[in-house]
Amino acid sequence: MSFQQVPQLPPALKQLQHYLKTAVEHDKRDPVIAYYCRLYTMQSGMQIDKKSPDCRKFLVALMDYLEQSKKSHSIEAIHNEVVGQAHVENYALKVFLYADNEDRAGRFNKNVVKSFYTAGMLFDVLSVFGEISEDIEKNRKYAKWKAAYIHKCLKNGETPIPGPMPEEGGDEAAGGVGSIGFESHQPQPGPSYHPSSSSDLPTPNQYPIPGTHAPPTTPQEPPEAKPAISPRKQPTQPITYNTNWIAPTPTGVTLTPAHYQKALKLCKYASSALQYEDSQTAVENLSKALSLLTTGKEE
Repeated sequence: MSFQQVPQLPPALKQLQHYLKTAVEHDKRDPVIAYYCRLYTMQSGMQIDKKSPDCRKFLVALMDYLEQSKKSHSIEAIHNEVVGQAHVENYALKVFLYADNEDRAGRFNKNVVKSFYTAGMLFDVLSVFGEISEDIEKNRKYAKWKAAYIHKCLKNGETPIPGPMPEEGGDEAAGGVGSIGFESHQPQPGPSYHPSSSSDLPTPNQYPIPGTHAPPTTPQEPPEAKPAISPRKQPTQPITYNTNWIAPTPTGVTLTPAHYQKALKLCKYASSALQYEDSQTAVENLSKALSLLTTGKEE
């Protein structure tokens, strides 16, 4: 199943269009980012409108596409959410740090707007793994505010101020959204910054890819420009995970990671069924998960 077979995004879900656009841009560049951007779109779309015919048709098709995409990729970060979360967070922080370095160096252009804006969206996407940390939340708000601020300045022919705003007491300078009007953690109806057209942002080929550019040298900041954010340091060595362990259950059955992954998938199927008020499918999948966890055997 190709993504072209998924129906066009319904007007009611228009606020999610840039997450899908980011997914398309990363289909070949980074399938992990593309997968989780679409997963976030599906989960957020179900919160916005899952009952109208056009939204339901779109969401069901997107759900099917995600399942097919998962089967067609053997990438661990797509099948293991712990690895996936680390991948998305590291990628988002690299994009964010690129934009922050360019901003503090006074190099203002559409690439910087694009990078701040994309970083903010990827910080949103991290919510598919659960509640995001306080540090990520601050960076998310700061990135979205910076994207809107620099975009507005460039549009009006003004020179943006590098780094956090010098005024004291402003939420924006500390990473808050203030009066900018961005959406909350989950998409909500109302004002939010979105580029007015594709011409407001660089093409995918112009967009900086994390890991392919040496970090620009950041000039020394004036004493009054104190960093409003402190992104977590990235590990110098790649994260590795032990997948060879086995753990006994209270019933004495020994389960492997594959058993737990299968049970988790069944529970997710049940959760999706409940979203559509399909109790029969939910019960069937939960029963299969319970049987697997207690006997170690699939029905």
